[in-house]
Amino acid sequence: MTHGETPVCSAKGCQAAATWDLQWNNPKLHTPERRKIWLACEEHRQSLSDFLGARGFLRDVVAHED
Repeated sequence: MTHGETPVCSAKGCQAAATWDLQWNNPKLHTPERRKIWLACEEHRQSLSDFLGARGFLRDVVAHED
């Protein structure tokens, strides 16, 4: 999600600037190489990663680059 030109965190209600890309896919829906991205601020990086990881969806976490 972007707010103007600044990408913001994907956590519900958060308006903080994104500093991380959480790359994921749902193996029941997506091919193995496909990556969807949730953006995360520092505060929500772990909770969003845990949510995706618990479902077996999280593939990688990398620093967000504009």
